[in-house]
Amino acid sequence: MTSTQQRAALQRQIWAIANDVRGAIDGWDFKQYVLGSLFYRFISENFASYIEADDESINYAEMGDEVITPEIKDDAVKTKGYFIYPSQLFVNIAKGANDNESLNTDLATIFGVIESSASGYDSEDNIKGLFADFDTTSNRLGNTVKDKNTRMAAVLKGVAGLNFGDFHGSQIDLFGDAYEFLISNYAANAGKSGGEFFTPQHVSLLIARLAMHKQENVNKIYDPACGSGSLLLQAKKHFDKYIIEEGFFGQEINHTTYNLARMNMFLHNINYHKFKMKLGNTLLEPHFGDDKPFDAIVSNPPYSVKWKGSDDPTLINDERFAPAGVLAPKSKADFAFVLHALSYLSSKGRAAIVCFPGIFYRGGAEKKIRKYLIDNNYVETVISLAPNLFFGTTIAVNILVLSKHKADTKTQFIDARGLFKKVTNNNVLTKEHIETIMAAFDSKADTDHLARSVDYQEVVGKKYNLSVSSYVEAKDTREVIDITELNLEIAGTVSKIDQLRKDIDLIVAEIEGSEVEA
Repeated sequence: MTSTQQRAALQRQIWAIANDVRGAIDGWDFKQYVLGSLFYRFISENFASYIEADDESINYAEMGDEVITPEIKDDAVKTKGYFIYPSQLFVNIAKGANDNESLNTDLATIFGVIESSASGYDSEDNIKGLFADFDTTSNRLGNTVKDKNTRMAAVLKGVAGLNFGDFHGSQIDLFGDAYEFLISNYAANAGKSGGEFFTPQHVSLLIARLAMHKQENVNKIYDPACGSGSLLLQAKKHFDKYIIEEGFFGQEINHTTYNLARMNMFLHNINYHKFKMKLGNTLLEPHFGDDKPFDAIVSNPPYSVKWKGSDDPTLINDERFAPAGVLAPKSKADFAFVLHALSYLSSKGRAAIVCFPGIFYRGGAEKKIRKYLIDNNYVETVISLAPNLFFGTTIAVNILVLSKHKADTKTQFIDARGLFKKVTNNNVLTKEHIETIMAAFDSKADTDHLARSVDYQEVVGKKYNLSVSSYVEAKDTREVIDITELNLEIAGTVSKIDQLRKDIDLIVAEIEGSEVEA
């Protein structure tokens, strides 16, 4: 069995657990228990592997808690960011899960101890509240303690039975891929509520490549609306040759999704000192002001979400929005996210942002913001994507690429609406599609029906309309008709009809003649 087949088999097993155990519980509500159990197993095995340090004579799971000294615990938390006693490891809890009448409360206690182990350490912010949504005492698991324990034991046993191999090398990738597989499937089945926090991997890869293009190293990468962290992780997966010196930064407004993002970082073996995740409203309570600028920014912010805007008179003086001289409309915060990203962008970096298409042609404040972006030469490229690439929406969105180091004043437009492959209910970008887009982005050359680099004056002449269709002529897919050939066919058809009429007239005349003779 190939590694791809093994991975596929593992994913089928995980999804089967997620569906078989949940019973009458809605899949979206139940996701935390499967995701949380997978995470619990991962950090347990990760921690045990650290303690054992490849010494085959040590089996941390079989050690007694009493052998743990304060020095051992202190050193471990400084290195890993948290501490797990041998008795609290996933393998030991799962082993006796079926017979444990206090399983749900024991798990709640263990999670509390793991979180509190980081108190007072540098990792505290990345560990605190990590298990908040993995509520093993919730009535969502069942109405009685017995029901809760039965369902929770089934989840633990199912996750324990998954074969990830030894905790080394590619096995770590299997955990991370399994986690993202679960998140993407839950997102796909949850529609809009899921799509709001998960960007499909094929789109994430394109966005990450755009932001990281030709940067041999970046100081750090940032997502101001990070969801479950899928965009940031594409940089980790596909750009190991680049040095992301200070790690991964993200802010998320939804508490559950914020916890998913932090778990996702750990599950992809990003240690606590290499990522910073913050909870809060990016537009009104932005974090990381002291950490900017960022060499790479990636984002898929919520489309046309409402915000305070002009209702808060202090926002026009905010350093993020003041340069544009106008705030994004209260009913459509899209450009507020764009201006926020621009403010956090370094002079050598790029920001790649998924945007609702309406912001590129509407008038009013949005037109004034486009004017500011174009007049100051911040817009490198606008890419129009195919419809139905994202969960929960069929909209054909755009990607806006911002840069503060353009070599000229031209703006590039790429029409990628025809680049997609239909898979089940959604469209996807294949590797070939991504390469086509990246080749056009890199060369900035004009290609019929695909890409154009447009002079500043032409954009001004179109009143700062940045719709791709205004600059790149769509390919005419209508069938080409040869008029001469068509006329010949019509003439031939008419001739046949005339002959048929004559033949019918002869037959009728013969019939009438026969009747007269009779």
